[in-house]
Amino acid sequence: MEQTQAIWIRDPVSILAEGAERGIVVHQGKIVELVPAGSRPATAHVAVFDASEHVVLPGLINTHHHFYQTLTRALPAAMDRELFPWLQALYPVWARLTPEALELGVTVAMSELLLSGCTTTTDHHYVFPAGLEQAVDIEVAVAKRLGMRALLTRGSMNLSQRDGGLPPDSVVQDEDQILADSERVVARHHQRGEDAMVQIALAPCSPFSVTTSLMRKTAELAQRLDVRLHTHLAETEDENSFCKQTYGCRPLDYLEQCGWLNSRTWLAHGIFFNAEEIKRLAQAKTTISHCACSNQLLASGCCPVCEMEEAGVGIGLGVDGSASNDASNLMQEVRAAFLLQRARYGVLKVSHKDALRWATQGSAACVGRPELGEIAVGKAADLALFKLDELRFAGHGDPLAALVLCGAHRADRVMVGGKWVVTDGAIPGLDVADLIRRHGAAARAMHAG
Repeated sequence: MEQTQAIWIRDPVSILAEGAERGIVVHQGKIVELVPAGSRPATAHVAVFDASEHVVLPGLINTHHHFYQTLTRALPAAMDRELFPWLQALYPVWARLTPEALELGVTVAMSELLLSGCTTTTDHHYVFPAGLEQAVDIEVAVAKRLGMRALLTRGSMNLSQRDGGLPPDSVVQDEDQILADSERVVARHHQRGEDAMVQIALAPCSPFSVTTSLMRKTAELAQRLDVRLHTHLAETEDENSFCKQTYGCRPLDYLEQCGWLNSRTWLAHGIFFNAEEIKRLAQAKTTISHCACSNQLLASGCCPVCEMEEAGVGIGLGVDGSASNDASNLMQEVRAAFLLQRARYGVLKVSHKDALRWATQGSAACVGRPELGEIAVGKAADLALFKLDELRFAGHGDPLAALVLCGAHRADRVMVGGKWVVTDGAIPGLDVADLIRRHGAAARAMHAG
């Protein structure tokens, strides 16, 4: 149902915007007015939503995830391993992924994200065992059902163990199949313009799981179709060693040789770039998805966000896969990124507002959606509203800071394009208990083999 009447989100406890002390007016999916202190809306005939118990944020934006991995959280075989052996332990389990299990995994991941205040998410799906050729279509259906914006990446792997890569033969596809399906899902699902709800990007998995030919042809296809590019890069020292041994150069040099170093591209992790490479990223307007929890769990290292931002590199946040984060909670990721980077750079260089900015405006730049991630006139009405009525917030001072410092993890209300998709801390129509039961059964079946 289209929103026909303007809504005044009135008198929030706090709001992440200047000059909106009395709230904002939303109409037809956009923010049409900021209401400053001592004022009332100029817009006529507004309905009122009383936000006097809420802190209002722009909807958070998740720039890196693997939805299917909700089915392999805290898996004993993969625990206490670094990235390469961790992947080798999980690939055989992921090879048993079915369409039914994927639909459940995606629903769990997107629901958890929505409830954490996330209004736009990416996903990087690159596992395509036989029978799962329609994986992206399954994800699109879930996103539409939940009313969440999604930039779904058609991932790929074509370099298996027999070719010197990490993944087993059962989860890879050949180049022609990958490129044909990439073109198919863009033609079928990619929406353009500021109101787009579903978009598609192309995303070969990593330098150690795809061929140079596929990297180059994917970049060419993305340029022809005018869609974005995504991959993992500079996540571990193992990756540096692999690229030097296999391609005779560092990962960023390899990326540039493949035609990827441009403003179409955003990269997951970005831990092991040197100063010269950071300058090149900035010049190319390539952005980085910082995945703090995953990097800590896998002991991969720490993204140098301050050096990157000082050089002009855009930084967004990603929860990464639920098997290397074990959560899909973007508000918790904001806190994790804040704490990790505060420990690295000190109190004068990283504040809670920096972490919130990474998850909003910074992430909007990663996904190429400047109309998202900010509470301002003309921007999309994507909002996350949090209450401060839990024990964790008792005794707080600054409400915005309390969300980050005291560990907010569940939004009370979430709006996407002017429509409420979370109300009273729940997704209307979603039977969470039934979802957990069915998802758990699918996960156990995959673990058992």
